[in-house]
Amino acid sequence: MTRRNSPWTTLSVRKVYGNPWLELWEERCLDPAGKPALYGRVSFRSKAVGIIPLDREEHTWLVGQFRYCLGQYSWEIPMGGSPHPAPVLDSARRELREETGLTAQRWEQILFVHTSNSVTDEEGYVFVAEDLEQGAPEPESTEDITVQRLPVREAIRMAMDGRITDALSVAGLLRLALLRGWQ
Repeated sequence: MTRRNSPWTTLSVRKVYGNPWLELWEERCLDPAGKPALYGRVSFRSKAVGIIPLDREEHTWLVGQFRYCLGQYSWEIPMGGSPHPAPVLDSARRELREETGLTAQRWEQILFVHTSNSVTDEEGYVFVAEDLEQGAPEPESTEDITVQRLPVREAIRMAMDGRITDALSVAGLLRLALLRGWQ
């Protein structure tokens, strides 16, 4: 596929809100038909990074926590933010250690996505981490998490049947299933 030049014309950009995690921008523009349009864009201060730890027995670790914005409990792969311009692999190593206590000798990036490209410019990365060693978790104060080790194929089933709904987790687990032939 080839890249195309933008059919949109930006007239003005105004920051509406910001906090340590994100900024909200209001953009006045002309749409592809030349009509006035108002666009809102969320820019995250970090890239999303998720990790699928995988041991020799084909088990993985999921992290469960209450997600304030959803108002419900959520099971996910270990994940967090990778501040711009930090290398995402360094952030993946940190997040895995913080949330599960695991460290890994082998890392492979298996996914790059734009998490919701109609309203945000956020990038998401998923890594598989192997040759694991267990240590003590170091969760942040905002993380009241439960860590569960389970067969990776069960985690994939959870992504398929809706028990896991986090987009980066679902995409990463399904990509891993395709790459390893675990359909």
